[in-house]
Order: sequence, then structure tokens, then C-alpha cells
Amino acid sequence: MTPLEFLSFRERLDAASGFQSDQFRQVEFVLGVKSAQTLQRFPDGSRARLALERRYRAPTLWDAFLHYLARERYVVPPSDLERDVIAPVTPSPGIQQILIDVYRHDPKNAELCERLVDLDEGIQEWRYRHVKMVERTIGTRHGTGGSAGAAYLRETVGRALFPDLWAIRTQL
Repeated sequence: MTPLEFLSFRERLDAASGFQSDQFRQVEFVLGVKSAQTLQRFPDGSRARLALERRYRAPTLWDAFLHYLARERYVVPPSDLERDVIAPVTPSPGIQQILIDVYRHDPKNAELCERLVDLDEGIQEWRYRHVKMVERTIGTRHGTGGSAGAAYLRETVGRALFPDLWAIRTQL
């Protein structure tokens, strides 16, 4: 679609954007990208708001993975198992040591780690393509949801969902 074709109906989108996509925001919450501001974009008591509030308070995929490693008899630090599931996932030297051991001695779980890296990379690639599509279509205009458009989206490119899996690459 050319920029002129998109602009011919863009105003009819009103405030519709990815900001209003509760399904996409739920995926982000599961992946650990949580924001209380996101909840505020949906009316109190609405189906979307209630679903997002549940996801917001629920453990992330990374949390589930850490609990899985603990069940696999890896000594996951209690601080990582009991972390605040609302807080962003941050690098952990203790987890990185476990992951290095997984990669060196546990092919089954190393493969699982690689699938998480694939997911992380895929989300980053999708974000990059989304930015380029927005730049190509509307340039530097503001987004329909009130964001700074491509400038806002560009900030999200390259953010790792699972930073420990990336941090260990030089140590393997």
C-alpha cells in the first residue's frame, strides 16, 4: 500500500493503533514487557482491561522457564524464582552460569534455550519491520494512538526479552 492509499483512510482509524490492541499487549505481558500505563488505555471493567490486568499480575514466560529449570534440578537462585513478575526481566549472573552449564552439558534444554532465542529474535525482527512499514507509510507523523509514531517504535527495536540468553553468547 502506498503512503497516499493509507492516508486516504487513516483519519477514519481515529485513535486505533497497536496501543489499543489488547491481544498484542497480552502477548507482550506474557513475554515480560509489562507497563501499568498500558492498562490505563483500556476502560475500567472492560473485557480487555480485565484480561490485561490478569496477565499483568501473572508470571511471564521467563518466570515459567526458570521454574522449569528448577524442576530439572538446576539450582536457580530463590531471588530469581521469587522475583516480582511485574518488573522487567534483568540480567542475572547466577542465571547466566546456569545457562552456560545447560548449553555445555544438557542438549535437550540447550535446544529449549535456542527456541527462546528464536522467539526473542523474531519479536525483534517483527518490531524492526513494523518500524520500517510505519516510516514508509506515514514518515515521521504521530501514531494514530497518540504515540510519537516511528520514533516511539524505533525505541522498542533490539530490546531483548531474555537478556541472559544473549549475555552468555561470548562465554560459550
